Amino acid sequence: MKRFLKGFIKYVKRLDKFLLLLCVIASLFGVYLLRTIYENGINPSAVSSRTWRTQLTACIGGSVCALIISAINYKLLSKFWFVYAAVALVLSALLFTPLGMSTPGSSEVNWLNLGFMQIQPSEFLMVAFIMSFSAHLCKIGDKMNQLAHFLLLCLHVMIPVGLITLQDNTGSSVIILFVFLTMLFMAGLSWRYVIAGTLAAPVLGYVFWNFYAKDYQKLRILVIFDKEKQASEVLGAFHQQMQGLIAMSSGGLTGQGLSGGEYVSLFAIHNDFMFAYIGMTLGLIGCVLTLLLLLVICVRVLMVMGAARDLQGRLICAGVFALIFSHCVLNVGMVTVVLPVIGVPLPFVSAGGSSTLALFIAAGLVSSVWAHKEKEYHMFYTEKD
Repeated sequence: MKRFLKGFIKYVKRLDKFLLLLCVIASLFGVYLLRTIYENGINPSAVSSRTWRTQLTACIGGSVCALIISAINYKLLSKFWFVYAAVALVLSALLFTPLGMSTPGSSEVNWLNLGFMQIQPSEFLMVAFIMSFSAHLCKIGDKMNQLAHFLLLCLHVMIPVGLITLQDNTGSSVIILFVFLTMLFMAGLSWRYVIAGTLAAPVLGYVFWNFYAKDYQKLRILVIFDKEKQASEVLGAFHQQMQGLIAMSSGGLTGQGLSGGEYVSLFAIHNDFMFAYIGMTLGLIGCVLTLLLLLVICVRVLMVMGAARDLQGRLICAGVFALIFSHCVLNVGMVTVVLPVIGVPLPFVSAGGSSTLALFIAAGLVSSVWAHKEKEYHMFYTEKD
């Protein structure tokens, strides 16, 4: 018992308390915002008391998961990558069965109805990809720039991307690709592949636009750059983003407050357009502080990456950084009409139990890298004991 307590005290000291505290603060901030949306009666058809209660449950459950994962050496966790990947892929495949369902107002079947709960498998698939891809990169080591191994790495990412693309989940596909590229760079990708990819990008863009992009996807992109399209689609493809801009601008510098105001009704104000709600109620100052909080989380992940003891730890941190950072960029860009609508939530803040739980798991992995950055340290004992 004495040995266990000694090990537990060492674990608490090594825990990345700063990162986990930041994640909890961001998540609880989101819970509070969701409760005010419910109490203010904004979009009551989509936001109920269950919405913020579910988010709070995800925050608590995610925090517990993060603490447990922090205690386990990430190298041990990575050895079971095939288990996480298999479970995540099976759950994603079940979306093509009667268990798959869409949210109101959307034709995308991204949710899995398990009877007692509903989950979004793509959120967990992204975290599973980070673990499996880091294991893949570490296994091949310096051979990654050999053509055969590089093609296998590309095949590795195309499996989850292809599965998610079949669900019309563009946002998650883009995020996994960003994670993929970030981890490749961290592992030492050769510049010849970077140059080749840059030269091939226009061709791939042409093929995607003319042979794969659906009409609604093209329209969402066109309204970003074409003012005439924006005017003609004011009640169509551009309506949601226009309402988001109106909501944000109505808040001014300090916002209308969280307990009453002339609020703009917005369909996805609790998830994809939560940033617009922050601007409407807390103003520009609230938006800046929210982004600052998320930026500090990203910077902390990078600091842990710099302190990691080996390549695998650095790759895991790089993947988690890319995961959180890309969520922030895509969501804010979508709300501010810099990027098209692709259904990406603001990390930790927007409604979404699956997203919040998956992000806490990712944060737990980073905390594990921090806790086990010294070679002689293991879970609840050290080799010196």
